[in-house]
Parts: sequence; C-alpha cells; structure tokens
Amino acid sequence: MFRSIAALLAAVSCVAVAQAQEMPAAVAGASPYTLDQAVAAAGGSAPAAEAAQANVEAARAARTIAGLRPNPTVQTQVENIAGSGPYRGVGSAESTVSMAVPIELGGKRSARIAVANAQTDKALLVSAITQADIRLQVTQLYIEAAAAERRVQTARDQSRIAGDAANAASVRVKAGRASPIEEQRANVAKINADAELVRTIRLAQASRANLERRIGQPMGGPLDTAWLERLPRGYGPEVPPSAAGTLALAAADADLAVANANVRLANSQRVPNLEAGPGLRRLSATNDTALIFTVTMPIPIFNSGKAAVAQARAQRNQVEAQKRMTALDVEQAINDAQTSASNAAVTAQTAIGPALEAAQEAARIARIGYREGKFGQLDLLDAERTLAQTRLAAIDALASYQNARAQLERLTAPAPEQGN
Repeated sequence: MFRSIAALLAAVSCVAVAQAQEMPAAVAGASPYTLDQAVAAAGGSAPAAEAAQANVEAARAARTIAGLRPNPTVQTQVENIAGSGPYRGVGSAESTVSMAVPIELGGKRSARIAVANAQTDKALLVSAITQADIRLQVTQLYIEAAAAERRVQTARDQSRIAGDAANAASVRVKAGRASPIEEQRANVAKINADAELVRTIRLAQASRANLERRIGQPMGGPLDTAWLERLPRGYGPEVPPSAAGTLALAAADADLAVANANVRLANSQRVPNLEAGPGLRRLSATNDTALIFTVTMPIPIFNSGKAAVAQARAQRNQVEAQKRMTALDVEQAINDAQTSASNAAVTAQTAIGPALEAAQEAARIARIGYREGKFGQLDLLDAERTLAQTRLAAIDALASYQNARAQLERLTAPAPEQGN
C-alpha cells in the first residue's frame, strides 16, 4: 500500500512539475501586461468595434444622400404617327422634348437632413457604447485570468507546504516518533496538492488563452495580479446613483431625437411636390417649332399623409415611454451595482486582512508545533487546509470586487460630447 502511494505521489509530482514549466515560464521576468494594454489591444481588433465604425460611416454616407436634391427628368414624346389618312407615317408627327425639375415643398430636404443627422449621432453613440462594452468584456476576462494566476501561486505554495509536511512526517516515522499512518496521510495530502496544482495551472492557461483570443494577440508577460488588490480606502466607490449623462440614457435620447425627426419628415411629406420645366415641340407638317412649359402636381386624394404622421407620432410616444423606462432601469441597476461593489469591497478588505492574517498565523503555529511534537498531524492538516481555503476565498473576494466595480463603471460611463 505504501509503495503504491509513493508511486502515485511521484507520478503526480512529475506531472505537476511539467505543467508548472508550461505555464508562464516563457514570460517570467517580463514586465506585467496591464489591463489598459489589454483594452487598447482589444479595441483595435474587435469585430464589434469594426462593425460600429462601419455603421458610423454608413450613417455619414446617408447624411450626404439626404442633402442631395432630386434629379431632373428629360421626356421625349412623339404624337400623330402611324394613324390613318393624313396621319399615316410620320409626316404629321409632333415631337416634344421637355425637361422637368422636381421642386420639393414643405421642407422635405431639411427634414431628411435632420433625420440623417439624428441617425449619425446615434451611430456615434452606438460606437461609444460598443467601446464601453469591449472594455467591460476585456476587464472581466482579465480579472478571471489574473485571479487564475493568483490561484496558481496559492496552489504552488500549498504543494510546497504539503511536500515539506510529507518530508517531516517521513523523518518522524523513521525516528520512531510517529506511526507510519502519518507518513501515508501526508503523502495523500501531497498527491492531492499536486493534483490541485495541475488542475489550477490548466484553468489558468485556459483563462489566459481566452483573454489572448479576445484581444487578438499574445501577451508578452505575466498579468498584473497586484492590480486585483487595488481596493478603495473607504467601503466601496462613491458614485451617485444617477442615470444622467450615462451612455444608456444618451442612447434613449438619441432614439427620441430620431423619432422626433421622423415626425417632422412625415409632416413634410404631406405637402405635394411640383415638377416644372420647359420643352420644345416640333411640328413635322409645317416644320415649325414652339416652346412649351409644363407644371405637374399630384393631387393628395387617396393618400394625404395623415396616416404616416399618426404612425410617426405613435412611434415617438413609444420611444418617450421607453426612455422613461430606461431611466428607471438604469437608476436601479446603478444602485444595485454600487451596493454590490461596496459589499464586495468590505468582503475583500476583510479577506485579505484580518482573516488571512489569522489563518497564516494559525498555520505557522501549527507547523512549529508539529515539528516540536506539540501538535498532532491532524491539527497541522486542518490549519493548512484552512489557510488554503482562506487564500482562495481572498482571491475570489478580490475578483468579485473588481467585477462589481467594472460593472458599475460600465453603467456610469459618461456619454461622449456631441461632435466627438
């Protein structure tokens, strides 16, 4: 039984060493790869950012189109041909060439431009929202990867501590000061610690690969794990729970501006346009020519445009109601995120402070006492287990706080000024 455990211990230890060498050995000694670097890299390669920029370009092109005036038309007409009697053939033909210039009335062109301007402003705002979403996504992946690297450090420490405990148990057994069961129990603890190290390293590698895939390039150094411990001096970030000036409310305002512009455009469409222009008529029978002038205007009998105006106004009312709903939802989301961030800050400050210090001190005393024969092995294992759990809890608390703060920053991100 003892030989089987020893063989398993050796195998798992070899795997752990191999995995540990695969992890950031290639980037050891390099300067930390910061969150800002990751966000900048992702912003330049994210498909969502490219799509948002293409949308802005399309909106600007639509603005150019909206400002164009309608094209004139040229009409050619031949009358009095292929008939009977004197109108047989083309001898009595009357040929007319005329040009008609559309004249837009009711402010249609300015209304189209207003709609295009509102849609361009909305496209610019969508681009800013996309950048804010990219930052949040990258931040969350960075937190996950940094926390995973912290867990690897903890797992390595626990593997080393378990190895020291196994060596100490072996010495005690050889000296006749302890039962062989203690050595076997210590070896099992070492096997479990090495297996946990392998698992943790693989999770860290997966988290790092996800982050690199998201930013579109490999990272040339270890992550800035110390960034996780940047906690507020007080209890949580002090951000007033107001939706004013945020991206979400600005998006609602942009939708309302588009709806108002569409109402104006619908009203302008109720005024009929004119088509007017000169023409030239040639009479083949006498070989004479004459000038003509035509004016054309549709009669709005069947479609007066009232239904289109009513539709546009109803859609504007819908957008106004949605804006009020958005304001309420954002206020609530900001308040909830602020509470979560504040609570997470308290938990993190406690986890990396008094709780961690007490667990470290208890483990230190247990190691000394075990070496001196004052404490039993179960006391040592319990103290080490508590320390490991406390360290992992501290990492989870730090990650939770950074995630909550990132969510709060996304919700309270200010809208860009007009023209930017």
